[in-house]
Amino acid sequence: MAEYKVSRSGVVLEYRATLQGNAWIMDELKKGEVEISSAFTFTPDDLLETPTQDEIEDDFPFTYRFRLAVAGLGHYFIPGRKLGIDQDVLIAKSGIEWRRKLFVAERNISIFKRIAKLIPEAEEIVIGGKREDAIPIEAFEDLIARFPNTYEMDRYAEARVTNIIGEYIDPERDFREQYETYLSKRKSRRSDTPLHAKELLTTEIEKFQFVRDTLKAWLKAGEKSEDQWQKALLSILPLIFPKYVAVIEKVPIDDHYTTPGKVHHREIDIALVDVNGNIDVIEIKKPEANILLRTTLYRGNYVPTGTLSGTIMQAEKYLFHLSKGGPASEEKITQKFRKLLPPNLRIRVINPKAMCILGRDRKDNGHPVFNEGQSADLEVIKRKYANMIDIITYDDLLRRLDNILASLKRRKANGLDATTL
Repeated sequence: MAEYKVSRSGVVLEYRATLQGNAWIMDELKKGEVEISSAFTFTPDDLLETPTQDEIEDDFPFTYRFRLAVAGLGHYFIPGRKLGIDQDVLIAKSGIEWRRKLFVAERNISIFKRIAKLIPEAEEIVIGGKREDAIPIEAFEDLIARFPNTYEMDRYAEARVTNIIGEYIDPERDFREQYETYLSKRKSRRSDTPLHAKELLTTEIEKFQFVRDTLKAWLKAGEKSEDQWQKALLSILPLIFPKYVAVIEKVPIDDHYTTPGKVHHREIDIALVDVNGNIDVIEIKKPEANILLRTTLYRGNYVPTGTLSGTIMQAEKYLFHLSKGGPASEEKITQKFRKLLPPNLRIRVINPKAMCILGRDRKDNGHPVFNEGQSADLEVIKRKYANMIDIITYDDLLRRLDNILASLKRRKANGLDATTL
């Protein structure tokens, strides 16, 4: 059993074995080190009081006291070696309850070993306090509360750590991408077969009702990888945005600017072609509310997450390189996707725009995800990029479908043609 004794000078871990006795602890320390509570590694120098030989031989219920952390300015300092990592750890003196769950999750997963995989060895892991590189206490407690309790679970654990603390540190490895890769290879429990036009075009109202209900069902089911969400949305986007007549993938573009004097051949993941041949870029991410805004304020404002900022930046670079391609690029793209385009339609690159679909602003019960301040700042972000990028949440898509349905039903009730908007 382990207890944490917190004082002004530091934190002491008191440990007393309850089943196999205490002798093994000294046996391990004589070898150089001992692992306690599946979380801490101590050496003989960390032991504050050594048991007598009688206490060891008699297996007396001796309480071992190890120096875990020492007090510093605003934080308690834990050498990384005590947690089995290269990075030292600083934990704020106030606002945190010292307990086992602070260090170890279900299945004896080490919290700090997970975090340590995401940041350079030379950096410190800082929990709470006023340092700019600190992980806020609320975010760390959120990580502990949401930590998973198998192979997929291990990948998910690392993906969740990246997701929660990735806004406060720069992850050195993208475990979210690793998890997405694994999940994409795994056979989905749900079919990702594109929706068939014959099934959707019985009537306009039935079509849009079906699309809306399908999107709602997908959102409620969850557990789709980003690749699956892309396939799912691409099967219904031309119905939601009927001006687009083709969806094309892996669109070739040339980058003449990243390295002067050298051409990099790149690809746009997904693009849409409208009825006049104009091409637009589309970025599709997962429907998670926490990928839109950071949870903490920056000078009184809610700012974009790294995911949203990165998605916008990627879209801007696609648009930039696409616009610089000229007629030769238009012809190259037209010829590559000729079989997917209507007869005689040619690709044109004229002031292309981007559509970024990601995140949610409503819960499944319809209640807002964000408070008024967050909603206002999200709208400011949307309007800032509106001239070239449309930032659309999955709930924006649902609202668009609701408005289309309302218009169609009203026209039908008034005896107007229900197939025209």
